[in-house]
Amino acid sequence: MFKKTTLALLAGASSLIAVPYNAFAIDAAPMAEPTVIYTNQPAPPPPVRTAYVQQHANMGGGLIEFLFGDGPASYGAQQPPVYQQQPDYYGRGRALPPMDPQQQMIYQQEQAAEDPRQRPFDPKYEKQLVDYQGREHAGTIIIDTPNKFLYLVQGDGKALRYGVGVGKPGFAWSGVKTVSAKREWPDWTPPAEMLARRPDLPRHMEGGPDNPLGARAMYLGSSLYRIHGSNEPWTIGTNVSSGCIRMRNEDVIDLYGRVNVGAKVVVM
Repeated sequence: MFKKTTLALLAGASSLIAVPYNAFAIDAAPMAEPTVIYTNQPAPPPPVRTAYVQQHANMGGGLIEFLFGDGPASYGAQQPPVYQQQPDYYGRGRALPPMDPQQQMIYQQEQAAEDPRQRPFDPKYEKQLVDYQGREHAGTIIIDTPNKFLYLVQGDGKALRYGVGVGKPGFAWSGVKTVSAKREWPDWTPPAEMLARRPDLPRHMEGGPDNPLGARAMYLGSSLYRIHGSNEPWTIGTNVSSGCIRMRNEDVIDLYGRVNVGAKVVVM
């Protein structure tokens, strides 16, 4: 075996480059055309990469795999990765970026508008001891419907105040009742009037954490109204019920232990 050298000359080229090639054996195929390189010729443009989106049963037709997956080189392995900000990036379970108080308030309002269960509990509806200058005796319950407060008169110029949910427009009422019965984790049987409005409701529900009457109930006279707990604490401070007085479970348990059957209840 030996080597030959082919010289190629092109008019206008300033110099020649000798390109060696291997000699061929007698039974080899005809030799290919020699490669010609011009020393002053600009470098050829880089090859154009083409990304082919192929069908893939588990990757959304191949597009998701092309953007985010570890697909084959034909998907453009040299391209920088593509990232997209997810809409719920700062959702539940992730830390929020630093916010000043005004930003935090706006964020909470937006969350509450999207999901009322995320509405922060207003501190004014927490149980607290307040001054009372009225005429009712100790042990009397007073429901301030417009302001969504329940007062339990203490008899020494003080009263315990709780936040409550009250009747929706058209279901609010006023009057004087007495506590006729008390129940822990009461069962619930929707009255016929409520079933007529909401035929999807169950006909009976055993007491428990999922029961809409909550942990305790105090029945008012012979009416269908009650002071009761709730498994929807975000509704406290709103017009929400069909006439019952709704409390947080922890608050109704506290009140239940302080009130006796026969207690006077004034609803304003």
